[in-house]
Amino acid sequence: MSDLVLREDKNGIATLTINRPDKLNALNVAAFQALETHVKALELETETVGCIVLRGAGKCFSAGHDLKDIEAGEKLPRPNFQAHVIERLANLPQPVITAVHSHCYTGALELALAGDIILAAENAKFADTHAKWALTPVWGMSQRLPRRIGKVKAAEMMFTARTYSGRDAEAMGLCNSCYPDEGFEKAIETFCTEMLANSWFSLRANKKLLRDTDGMSIEAGLAHEIYQSEGVGPDMAERIGGFGKK
Repeated sequence: MSDLVLREDKNGIATLTINRPDKLNALNVAAFQALETHVKALELETETVGCIVLRGAGKCFSAGHDLKDIEAGEKLPRPNFQAHVIERLANLPQPVITAVHSHCYTGALELALAGDIILAAENAKFADTHAKWALTPVWGMSQRLPRRIGKVKAAEMMFTARTYSGRDAEAMGLCNSCYPDEGFEKAIETFCTEMLANSWFSLRANKKLLRDTDGMSIEAGLAHEIYQSEGVGPDMAERIGGFGKK
């Protein structure tokens, strides 16, 4: 398997690390192929993997789409390949947490937005620079960014190509939480451990419910929640029984 994306498993957490630190983890086709291989495997590992953390090796999360790949006329294994890999990552049954430190620009931001949760270090730098390079997004920016921070703020990011800090991102809702750089590793672990103490069935079911009802009217969404949700998990009786014994 390619070492462009590394996988480490610990206590139900599968950490995927983009591993091109000498290139600031710039995203080329080979990196997406490696990511897709891991995602395919994780789709089938719901009993042993409770959540996925996506991050970058070395100095940053990722500087974005590898511009040298674009300049060389990158050859894709199939049309819209990167967009499909990002969509597949976003649609994993388990919660996906994106952990961002330092650069997270343009294509990297589109990849980060596949996360259900984005955690950032204070040194994080978020930007959409498509306009700087006379490009328009094709990996999901125009859809996922406004859904996360609202259309007006998304327009600001897309039109200005301005860079936003981790604290800026937290204030606008781009990331869920921002942590001091020196405590970032521990914060990621603590967040995942707290989440995985809950029912993994419910984590997957709630993610599916949020995804399936996205864009519905409130009436349709409420009906879906009542009649088409996943219902009761296999660990409900054990959890409620354990609570009663405390």
